[in-house]
Amino acid sequence: MSHLAAVVWDVDGTLAETERDGHRVAFNRAFEALGVPWRWDVARYGELLTVTGGRERLLRDMGTHADAPALLAEREALAQRLHERKNQFYAELVQDGAIALRPGVVELMAQCADRGVRMALATTTSRTNVAALLRVHLGVRWAAWFDVVVCGEDVRHKKPDPEVYLQVLAGLRLGPLQTLAIEDSPVGAAAARAAEVPVVVTRSVYFEQATFDDAIAIGPGLHRRADWRPVLRGGHGDSPVGLDDLIDWHAQMDRVSQFG
Repeated sequence: MSHLAAVVWDVDGTLAETERDGHRVAFNRAFEALGVPWRWDVARYGELLTVTGGRERLLRDMGTHADAPALLAEREALAQRLHERKNQFYAELVQDGAIALRPGVVELMAQCADRGVRMALATTTSRTNVAALLRVHLGVRWAAWFDVVVCGEDVRHKKPDPEVYLQVLAGLRLGPLQTLAIEDSPVGAAAARAAEVPVVVTRSVYFEQATFDDAIAIGPGLHRRADWRPVLRGGHGDSPVGLDDLIDWHAQMDRVSQFG
């Protein structure tokens, strides 16, 4: 079995619970700022998360509004304006400390850095949003933590298409079985597996009850060892998941799911 050489992180939902209390709130502020009479409540935004990409979500939702622009070009222009304003509001929310990294994330990153396990980001959110989040939590040199960063504007096809992971693998110059992805959503996990990258799932708020197949481990988050499949041995249930746990899962490559 290949040695674990790199951990590839998703961003939204995986590094931080950005969707419900970050992006959704920022979208609603953008609607209000541009005089658009739409609002996304928690449930509606959860439905829209089956679509990857903010502009893509806007365009999908426009199809449900009778007062949306009639022409596709007009809809695309409105989506672009809304998305730009949304990113500004999102950056403000992050800067104000409204969005924390999920517990256990920084600790696991530090272990990877200390022990020579390379890291990458594979996300279909924008580079602006990634920078806004990580500059606050990792500092102005946040990008130095990662060997490769691939964002939404770097790919033509977003998750569940594997393009973002294929670009990461090319940048790392590693085979897929030398890496491990950490994802929170079925769409993200499917993108990693389509690129043959093994996946660890840390469930986020919006995907607590979602079905995941063909992952090497599934659990509630990196902050605790309880309730993971496969079961984590050693330590207390409320102690964090560590790099050794990822290495063990990677070495075993056992597939788990709710139905396994």
